[in-house]
Amino acid sequence: MLIDAEQWPAGLVKQAEVCVVGAGAAGISLALSLATAGISVLVLESGGFGGDRRRQALYRGQVADERLHSPPDKYRQRCFGGSTTIWGGRCMPFDPWDFETRDWAPDSGWPIGYADVASYYPAANAMVEAGACVYDADAAFDPSEEALIRGFASDSVLTSSLERFSCPTDFGKRYRRRLASEANIEVMLNANCLDIALSTDGGSVASLAVGVLSGKIFAVKARYYVLGVGGIETARLLLASNSVCRAGVGNDYDQVGRYYMTHLGGVIGELTIQRPLRDVRHGYLIAADGVYCRRRLSLSADAQRRLGVGNMLARLHFPPIADPKHGLGVLSALFLARRLISYEYAYRLRGGAEPGWRDYAAHARNVAVDALDITQFGWHWLTRRTLAERKYPSVVLRNKQNRFSLDVHSEQFPNPNSRISLCGERDEFGMPRVLVDWRYLPEDIESVRRTLRVFAAEFARGGVGVYRFEEDELEAELTRFGAYGGHHIGTARMGDNVKKSVTDKNCRVHGQSNLYVAGSAVFPTSSQANPTLTLVALSLRLAAHLAELLKTPGGLR
Repeated sequence: MLIDAEQWPAGLVKQAEVCVVGAGAAGISLALSLATAGISVLVLESGGFGGDRRRQALYRGQVADERLHSPPDKYRQRCFGGSTTIWGGRCMPFDPWDFETRDWAPDSGWPIGYADVASYYPAANAMVEAGACVYDADAAFDPSEEALIRGFASDSVLTSSLERFSCPTDFGKRYRRRLASEANIEVMLNANCLDIALSTDGGSVASLAVGVLSGKIFAVKARYYVLGVGGIETARLLLASNSVCRAGVGNDYDQVGRYYMTHLGGVIGELTIQRPLRDVRHGYLIAADGVYCRRRLSLSADAQRRLGVGNMLARLHFPPIADPKHGLGVLSALFLARRLISYEYAYRLRGGAEPGWRDYAAHARNVAVDALDITQFGWHWLTRRTLAERKYPSVVLRNKQNRFSLDVHSEQFPNPNSRISLCGERDEFGMPRVLVDWRYLPEDIESVRRTLRVFAAEFARGGVGVYRFEEDELEAELTRFGAYGGHHIGTARMGDNVKKSVTDKNCRVHGQSNLYVAGSAVFPTSSQANPTLTLVALSLRLAAHLAELLKTPGGLR
């Protein structure tokens, strides 16, 4: 059932077995799984259907260094479906070693193992509509026919890692009808969680204070509460709810908001492949079920351990788009049209400093010379992406010279000084806004440097070609656009040590008997992977845990 909080009487308490805050990927996955188990769920969603400037403004805040992080109201959507409404759809699981404690990576290690999450990946894969849960490219495709670089083999640099793409699935649109028809689910729209009210002893949640923009406030009481509002907003809610615990809920040891991670990324160096054009398949592959997939370059687990580096992947990519020397009309057209593209997708088209008139003239010349290619690209984009239900994932151009850059996407090591905290500004409800202080470590840059050196050596050893990158410029390239988009990870990390974490292995907030966190906020490490698939898998795992609790003696069931 879908109801509007604006219609709920002020002061009337709303009851539920489980209350989930947030109707994004985590919240919707959790709610549907609980409802299937016969448990009644109330989902509180701040927004409505579609974007709204007034509601979106509730996400505004401050950034410690604007060069390193986007404003906090970007890459997040305060509406039904959450940030899946602007999601690109890239899916991949974490690797088994991501869950291990690595002595070269301080504060690494999860309180659960890969097997604890892996059993939920198939169901998560189905939720995000990414086809078969097969992420080994050699198992999904003929390695001789669909090789990334035919004839290249290495024990250290692998090409068998696969990413799969969701439609991309907007969870609000995809699951709206099911949520509306489920007898065990109520979704309350326009319902803003303002405060987590604790019991007098501070050991459990007594209720949530919920407000609507018209000014009404009411309470929600449930057996269990789950925050599924993303890494930034989770920290904000826990810190701002300080009427009983002055430092905030779950923050006895000043851990809430710390270890804020995203990923480091950039278009790095130049790879000249000395093979025929037909020997390179750098674009998208289409699986038997119609799902777009793509091979990636990665470092083996043994090589990562030997080098003491983090997890990283790389894709064969076209040259930097802002530099007109690439001579490609499509790229120049995209660059010139960047102000017409949504912030989240145009951000990396800026190319750093504003180009001069000569650059603009060169881009215009590329467009004029390459008009036919631009027309063909436009038709492909219209039919395969704009009008298609399963959309072509991104711009991939036919490479005429076998010269590529590497699109790097690297793990960020945990850093307690990278954090989300509260600032002096307040939103329309009087809640304190966030201060985002994202930081990276020298080890993050060195990890990428060592990995790229191995890539270069293995390309040369295998007779593939030559890869060069400017080591002195690597840090500048990796931080040119700052933190990587919408990957908000680690502000309520799980762990066995209550002094170094916020949640336990079941995502329960330390010191609270009935408060849980769903989403990437609980990740202790960031891996090489985009977080969506794993956060859905963890949400399904949490649903199974809560369902079991509610069936035990003393539970509501």
